[in-house]
Amino acid sequence: MMRRMSLQWRITIITTLFIAVICGCLTMFVYKNGVYYIDLLQDTVDAKGDGESGKEPDEIYINIPDDKWDDFANDFSLQVYNNKADYKKRSLLFSTLLALLGGVVTYYIVGHALKPLKKFSDKIEEVQAQNLSDSRIEENEVKELNQLSVSYNKMLERLSEAFEMQRQFTANAAHELRTPLALMQVQLDLYNSTEHPGNDECTGHTIAMITEQNERLSKMVKTLLDMSELRITVRDEKIMVDALVEEVLEDLEPLAAEKNVELIGKCKPVTMTGSDILIYRLVYNLVENAIKYNHPEGKVTVTACQKEKKVILSVADTGSGIPGELRERVFEPFFRVDKSRSRELGGVGLGLALVHEIVKAHDGSISIKDNPSGGTVFEVVF
Repeated sequence: MMRRMSLQWRITIITTLFIAVICGCLTMFVYKNGVYYIDLLQDTVDAKGDGESGKEPDEIYINIPDDKWDDFANDFSLQVYNNKADYKKRSLLFSTLLALLGGVVTYYIVGHALKPLKKFSDKIEEVQAQNLSDSRIEENEVKELNQLSVSYNKMLERLSEAFEMQRQFTANAAHELRTPLALMQVQLDLYNSTEHPGNDECTGHTIAMITEQNERLSKMVKTLLDMSELRITVRDEKIMVDALVEEVLEDLEPLAAEKNVELIGKCKPVTMTGSDILIYRLVYNLVENAIKYNHPEGKVTVTACQKEKKVILSVADTGSGIPGELRERVFEPFFRVDKSRSRELGGVGLGLALVHEIVKAHDGSISIKDNPSGGTVFEVVF
């Protein structure tokens, strides 16, 4: 029956019963102590008097000689005083112990009663944009929490619909932009493939700028498409992380040579489950970012290992590093630590945002640390 009661009634009944028990214990204690100390006083009086046999137990007759009265009065007063002090001390001690015991018992009782709320809270902590459908809470046996569960599940449905609309809008917008950008690129390639003797230096500079910005927009559109398709990408492939890292380093070797940066791979044989395409893009973006923002003759070191069933992947560079106050923001879309340098290097501000989304899609975590040799270390844990 208690299991079907509301949380309010549970706490009310439990608290009422507990208070009743405490009051009963206190009443019994006061009664027993009163009787006990009255008996002590009676024993003292009996010891000083010459009680007569055959008298009723509640009637006491004392015959005290005049020359002994002062001694009796002093002894009796002292005994009463001592009994009062002892009674007070015992009462305070018992009340304190009873209160402490009551506090401990109440703590555990209320904790047990609120255990469904703790489970509810833990479930909410697990919610992410990628697992909204898996985060629904089943009907709860507690009335208030059951109503909260229904409201929470409806909220998840609305959030899921909103995320799906956002994803669909991003995908549609990227698709619509990709076609005209591709046509512009074709026209620019045709124009640049032929000579134009009549063009002045200003025209050539304008064409070069348009070509550069078109490539930048094309890269941005491709990244937006990748981000919009994260949720529908299959993530159950077996990935050889060491082989994938080696492939990424080979693909980025020309860029590293151009920037005079050395690529170093220190990966142990490691396997994980996920999307091969997405993990490749994650490593590619991190290494590319490390190359672009490194110093000439710098190094980029990629390591991968497995510790306690966790795959740890790190990309370390020897660049200028990232200020501590900006590390939480580098994963925000379109955020740049050095805007002028990002534009110079052709960055669009979505590379690390995509990395962050890929990590979340694989239930992993990513952190930024200082490189002891100078620069930054991106560490990903799956």
